[in-house]
Amino acid sequence: MTEEISLKEKKFNKWITVISIAIPLVVALLFGYKIPNAKPLSFLPPIYATINGITAILLVVAVVAIKNGKESLHQKLMTTNIVLSALFLVMYVAYHMTSETTIYGGEGFWKYVYYFILMTHIVLSISVIPLVLITYSKVYLDDFESHRIWAKYTFPIWLYVAVTGVIVYLMISPYYQF
Repeated sequence: MTEEISLKEKKFNKWITVISIAIPLVVALLFGYKIPNAKPLSFLPPIYATINGITAILLVVAVVAIKNGKESLHQKLMTTNIVLSALFLVMYVAYHMTSETTIYGGEGFWKYVYYFILMTHIVLSISVIPLVLITYSKVYLDDFESHRIWAKYTFPIWLYVAVTGVIVYLMISPYYQF
């Protein structure tokens, strides 16, 4: 690895660390703040759940594309997934800043299933931030071997987060107060 790439990688790693810490902290702070007298943005949950579903589909399509040697398509799809994930996050925070938290109303076995899926979704959604950024940065460093290695871990976690986002929405949607 050349000295120039090493310096670029150190710079990327610094930003990845800052972003990976800042996003969860800012989301947690904003999650606890309600905009006074704001009209609830109750139309957002099905939209951001759909974004999660589209992200899951595009992640799979992107893997198929790269396996078939379609690097340009793969890169466009992965960039789209990052944009969709950012859009999801903005809508998710906006919804929670204008609406009361919805409590899951199911009981028994399904309540445990719901909370297990929700908790794993939340924990992995935080951990996937640096994974995505590291994996994505490797392309810009022309380190495709490292990119492939990181992608083997990033892909299944990101896919799990996207799919469980849809599942969480479907399970809690009957309890929304519209």
